[in-house]
Amino acid sequence: MDFWVVRILALLVVCLFPALIECRVRHYKFNVVTRNTTRLCSSKPIVTVNGQFPGPTLYAREDDNVLVKVVNHVQYNVSIHWHGVRQLRTGWSDGPAFITQCPIQPGQSYVYNFTITGQRGTLLWHAHILWLRATVHGALVILPKRGVPYPFPKPHKEVVVILAEWWKSDTEAVINEALKSGLAPNVSDAHTINGHSGPVANCSSQGGFRLPVESGKTYLLRIINAALNEELFFKIAGHQLTIVEVDATYVKPVKLDTIVIAPGQTTNALITADQNSGKYLVAASPFMDSPIAVDNLTATATLHYSGTLANAPTTLTIPPPQNATAVANNFITSLRSLNSKKYPAQVPLTIDHKLLFTVSLGINPCPTCKAGNGSRAVASVNNVTFVMPTTALLQAHYFNISGVFTTDFPGNPPNVFNYTGSGPSNIQTNNGTKAYRLSYNSTVELVLQDTGIIAPENHPVHLHGFNFFAVGRGLGNYNPNTDPQNFNLVDPVERNTIGVPSGGWVAIRFLADNPGVWFMHCHLEVHTTWGLKMAFLVDNGIGPSQSLVPPPSDLPQC
Repeated sequence: MDFWVVRILALLVVCLFPALIECRVRHYKFNVVTRNTTRLCSSKPIVTVNGQFPGPTLYAREDDNVLVKVVNHVQYNVSIHWHGVRQLRTGWSDGPAFITQCPIQPGQSYVYNFTITGQRGTLLWHAHILWLRATVHGALVILPKRGVPYPFPKPHKEVVVILAEWWKSDTEAVINEALKSGLAPNVSDAHTINGHSGPVANCSSQGGFRLPVESGKTYLLRIINAALNEELFFKIAGHQLTIVEVDATYVKPVKLDTIVIAPGQTTNALITADQNSGKYLVAASPFMDSPIAVDNLTATATLHYSGTLANAPTTLTIPPPQNATAVANNFITSLRSLNSKKYPAQVPLTIDHKLLFTVSLGINPCPTCKAGNGSRAVASVNNVTFVMPTTALLQAHYFNISGVFTTDFPGNPPNVFNYTGSGPSNIQTNNGTKAYRLSYNSTVELVLQDTGIIAPENHPVHLHGFNFFAVGRGLGNYNPNTDPQNFNLVDPVERNTIGVPSGGWVAIRFLADNPGVWFMHCHLEVHTTWGLKMAFLVDNGIGPSQSLVPPPSDLPQC
């Protein structure tokens, strides 16, 4: 019997006999539509889900089965990624276009069907094709199983806080012009907090998000960075943030006044309204510690104590300097897995694959790129600039279609050089559609090494299909003889997106317990567009419980 028929019958049993087991099927419908939207005193049509920016929040509980029907009513091909959801054996629902599925074409639909296994916390969903995630994104809130408490004091209320970027221009035109020229795209015109920038120059009427609080109460902020290209600092005047979770994994509580959050990352923070009644500034500002152009506008919102008059003065805060590496490092190095009996940190201790991947920029010939003088900016992993296929990799793997990709992705840099120095004289890259093959349940240690080619830069790298443990990080070139001596193998933070520090490296470990084809890429969309991406192919294990499920009947076709 077809797998999906069996699954639907099983769900019917669950729902028809609630006395035996709680019905945990959650249905959502995403209509992808265009809406005229005004920000920064100018209007433009944007692509949205259900006409909302940011999009709707999806709620589910750990172990729930989630079905989201996505209907494409716009001119673009569409796909949706459920960022951070493990998608155990259900890679067909992961969402990156041409990796796990062909995109949903205009006028077509697709049902994403996945079960949330062993996860609880804040994640996000977003478009995973072109630059549509600029406006096609939203929160995914996974509550604990019913009756299971948080491992921290229960908050009075929970609030989703989504950070993003806004361009006055059409974002597809922005990246298309950049690709035509060979140069970097224009930076955004503003940052936003829950869709609003707050007052900006030349547009004082632009309002900001208002966060109402009651004196003495504690709130859980579910903070998400949905920006395309920029890491952001986040702070609230006069208040401390107690960090209790990142990327839907619990951490040992740590109290700070400023967090840094990269695109694709999430942070849950408790805040207690313990100051004098009034209004307090909330600020989201860029973090960039390299000579790279960014949008330097700070998005603002207001923490508003109940009973405070609307015209009361606002207590201000000064955001960290744009290049405040020390502030960023203070947050990053403070994070440790909760590692309790109920939520242990199961760090792989024996390693089957030790990999070293350089993440780099480069310059390749482009005869038509006049603005770039016959060259274009590119990006690579181990000097391979990933070329997107026209058939989805997962389909090619499952149906054994040859000629779509190869499994010879290099496990180490093909050319050894002083990675964080000035770089080699030849900064061209090789083009290819390559994956690195892993056997089921093998263990991986991956060192992601930044380089000084063109410029060192902090790259937030996202791995689909897995969580990983960040066991080490450092500046300069990774030393395989001495650096592992300082690895944290006891309670390292567990994430799905990690920042590779400018001019440095980060080491992660994970268990390849999820069969399928899994994308890994920089979550700065400009670098993904330029080719800083690759894929892991994880073979099936033994039997159905360790194997990729068959594709659903409505899987989009290329």
